[in-house]
Amino acid sequence: MRSQQIVRMARDTGVMPERRILVVDDEDNLRTMLCAALRYEGYSVSEATDGHEGLRAVRETRPDLIVLDVMMPGLDGFAVCRRLRESGDRTPIIFLTARDSAKDKVEGLTIGGDDYLQKPFNLDELVARVEAVSRRVERAPSASDVYRVADLELDDVAHRVTRGGEEIQLSPTEYNLLRHLMQHTGRVLSRGQLLEGVWGYSRDDDPGVVETYIGYVRRKVDATEPKLIHTIRGVGYTLRLP
Repeated sequence: MRSQQIVRMARDTGVMPERRILVVDDEDNLRTMLCAALRYEGYSVSEATDGHEGLRAVRETRPDLIVLDVMMPGLDGFAVCRRLRESGDRTPIIFLTARDSAKDKVEGLTIGGDDYLQKPFNLDELVARVEAVSRRVERAPSASDVYRVADLELDDVAHRVTRGGEEIQLSPTEYNLLRHLMQHTGRVLSRGQLLEGVWGYSRDDDPGVVETYIGYVRRKVDATEPKLIHTIRGVGYTLRLP
């Protein structure tokens, strides 16, 4: 919510604030290169060399986004993410890792990560991912944006989701995916359309992230009947009454 409020104020005044990025990586050369690339793009960048220092830096610098290496000695990236999420910190996180296991990718997204970039990667790709995640989080809601389907309600002003009057806790990416589905209630959206509309990626990117997050949202939203999120085999997904 802090980022959304800042962006709304900036749009009112016509001056956009400098977004703050925290880079946490124990590889000195890579960390220096990442920080230089992000500063070149106009970000205010702080850095940390390990997980413990990263947690302290989050408290001290209050970043808008964290670029977080997974494989660090002591407290690794997944442990850092878990501690932040358990404390209620929802700052978007992009994981960096040399691992290519799908299991690791799913774990990173499950514990609250917003994106996952495998090493080695192009610096332009990292900047594009940072921009995409930032756009998702900073998208300012309209005062009239309250969406309802059956007993499911999404209030985009309060940034609150309820079903049957019970509040549902969603990560920023889960929230944006549900909002996109509710904005297009009854319409079948392909994986490519969801990649573009929610993540800001090309339709040619890996659609696996869509399937993963559909599963997360479905488990939370469709814990009761009637089920509202439906898979249309060979086409995509839709949110509607059965």
